[in-house]
Amino acid sequence: MYRHFVKRVLDFSLSLGAVLVLSPLLLLLVVVGVVAMKGNPFFTQDRPGKNEKIFKLVKFRSMTCERDKDGNLLPDHMRLNAYGKFLRSTSLDELPELFNILKGDMSIVGPRPLLVEYLPLYNEEQRHRHDVRPGLTGLAQINGRNIITWEAKFKHDLEYVEKMSFMFDTAIVFHTVKKVFKREGISAENEATMQKFTGSV
Repeated sequence: MYRHFVKRVLDFSLSLGAVLVLSPLLLLLVVVGVVAMKGNPFFTQDRPGKNEKIFKLVKFRSMTCERDKDGNLLPDHMRLNAYGKFLRSTSLDELPELFNILKGDMSIVGPRPLLVEYLPLYNEEQRHRHDVRPGLTGLAQINGRNIITWEAKFKHDLEYVEKMSFMFDTAIVFHTVKKVFKREGISAENEATMQKFTGSV
């Protein structure tokens, strides 16, 4: 009952309430983002959701669009300015995903939506992370986020898919709040976020 009905009702209700309560903050971040990023404050990207259905993920932009003399984007660490670092360290860049939750592309809790280019690299077991909607937060996020290995991340994702329940989701949300305040696991060593996934051995 929870997996197939109650979870979606809670996701919609809680994300709608969050959007209403946080609307002044969202508006402020839009305005500041326009100035800090010199243009569009939003970052959108195709991501695979439940059953690998592609949707458009929306976040606040944390990296500028600066390019080199040949027109190529500069490396991530060069485009991650002070404002972008602040957004990531506080997880405020994730707030627009509340609209993805309202739409039904995402859930409050679930495996994080990764890049479309990773789809051919998953083994059969790892593909089961797409049996549920991706989440704003998840079990991997409270167990290391971007500083754990890909194998550990997928292990947590699959554990969540198997154990999904109201109490499990509630515990993950509370642990997420603590992690956000502690600002832990934001990026891997020497990386702006995390190294790319290239497939499991």
